[in-house]
Amino acid sequence: MKISTKGRYAIRMLLDLAQHNADDYVALKDIAERQGISKKYLEQIVPILNRSDILTTNRGYKGGYKLAKPASQYKIGDILRLTEGSLAPVACLDFDPVGCERSVDCATLPIWKGLYNVITNYLDGITLQDIIDMQQSADDYVI
Repeated sequence: MKISTKGRYAIRMLLDLAQHNADDYVALKDIAERQGISKKYLEQIVPILNRSDILTTNRGYKGGYKLAKPASQYKIGDILRLTEGSLAPVACLDFDPVGCERSVDCATLPIWKGLYNVITNYLDGITLQDIIDMQQSADDYVI
């Protein structure tokens, strides 16, 4: 499994919004500048996030984007499922029940299920707030 640029940039965009969570909306151009991401690329990610009620938007003067909920309510796994479609390491796990005629006799299926469980448990256990907290604690470390 490989996370695409779209997934990584969506996380960076939402993390930027979480870090700049003042009462004002944040302009996409500001996020693009801070993150070193093309504004046009972010414009392709925004509709995916808007359809899922992750963002609140405001048009016009002082327009932009804000997180709809606190950063602690955004799991990295959920964000990646939106942008990537699936976190499954093999295609047969994209369906429930497993969508493969060989699944009953497949010797490797338990391996892929185990890997899938590790991936989802790990990514669903991290929120945007956790990343911010980890970054702040690393910045506060002094010898």
